[in-house]
Amino acid sequence: MKTTSSGIPFVEKNADLKCIFSILSKNNHAWVVENKENLRIIGIITEHDTLMLFSPPYTPLQSFDKPNIQSFQFGLSSTAEDIMSKKPVTTSLEEKIMDVIWKMKQHKIKQLPVVDENDKLLGEISLRHFIDMYRKEQTKTI
Repeated sequence: MKTTSSGIPFVEKNADLKCIFSILSKNNHAWVVENKENLRIIGIITEHDTLMLFSPPYTPLQSFDKPNIQSFQFGLSSTAEDIMSKKPVTTSLEEKIMDVIWKMKQHKIKQLPVVDENDKLLGEISLRHFIDMYRKEQTKTI
């Protein structure tokens, strides 16, 4: 597990697009926390979540739906809370590795935040961690 002190990507819910894009230029995701004091996780922003900003959904002229204002098309600034995916799938320190892998497979995600009983972000576990662990074990047996 990579811990919050070892530099996992996270932003506060009121972070602006400049901050978010700075993190996403180096990472494929950023966890969204309520604030830096309590680190309570409330969402995740992936590169896919930003797609709506660049390309809002097509709305035919005959539609009475409101257009999605979370796009550059409307020139509005957004915060992390505006564009994040809410209620991310989480894991705990006590969860078994097989259960974590099952969650990843079931939800088609590559990383999970590791949280405590109060949803405080402690770290993250990713598919890359499992690949690295497997590779290291294989080199030991050779």
